[in-house]
Amino acid sequence: MTERPPVSPWIVLSIGVFAISTGALFARMADAPPLVISAYRVGLATLFLAPFTLRRAVFELSRLGGRDILCGAVSGVFLALHFATWISSLFYTSVASSVVIVNAIPLWTGLFSPMLTGDPFSRSLKRGLMVALPGALIISWGDFATGWTALWGDFLALLGSLFAALYILLGRRIRPRVSLGTYVTLNYGTAAAVLWTAVLILGLPPAGYTGATWSAFFLMALVPQILGHSSYNWALRWMTGGAVSLCLLGEPVGSSILAALLLGEPLTLVKIAGGGLILAGIVLASREERQEAPPA
Repeated sequence: MTERPPVSPWIVLSIGVFAISTGALFARMADAPPLVISAYRVGLATLFLAPFTLRRAVFELSRLGGRDILCGAVSGVFLALHFATWISSLFYTSVASSVVIVNAIPLWTGLFSPMLTGDPFSRSLKRGLMVALPGALIISWGDFATGWTALWGDFLALLGSLFAALYILLGRRIRPRVSLGTYVTLNYGTAAAVLWTAVLILGLPPAGYTGATWSAFFLMALVPQILGHSSYNWALRWMTGGAVSLCLLGEPVGSSILAALLLGEPLTLVKIAGGGLILAGIVLASREERQEAPPA
């Protein structure tokens, strides 16, 4: 690919990390079933974006092969499964535990990247993970609750990490051939269709919520979804799925800080130390990834 990004993908990803870190906070603020929260998150995001992206999306998708369109749609299905499992996990375990477990995504992307996208699991990513993953374990060490309820939440978060990795890797296959607007229209739209179908089949209430819950729905769509996830999807045009997923390890840092400030979950020295290792791993990977990248 000869095209160069207009701005460093690492800068965009940094903004995305901050935005996506608010997702757990807004989900906790919403007094609604997890599937309804998930459906409103991607559903409202799709509605907000459609007036600006739909026309071009129809044009670009009409020029793609059926296999590429299917790939983007299946990526949206995995995004729906990611939100359904991860947001559900927040109702069974702590924010810190949930966001740490769900950000095991780099392990899955490292395992599946060579098969699904042909991207190598580079030395820089391995080194970054060696530094960052112990930091994630340190953050979670004092927060993992005991008992079957918490274990169920941890398992849902782990499933969420697998689905998120597949969402990123499949997106990597189609993203270089379409604009960001076209990709997110297909991806978020598919996820919204899957989640709203599940809500209606299960008979969950789509309305009747408090003003605070409606505010949480809109904030989730605007901040972690449109700003956060779209930042990652933008970066997939120029970066490997492994590099993008590694940056997701910054989410536990931001989420832990927000949970301490707004939800009363303590920010201990252990969490601060773990967060420092995560950030160090991301910096290490970003520096070496640029050095290893082939010339544009």
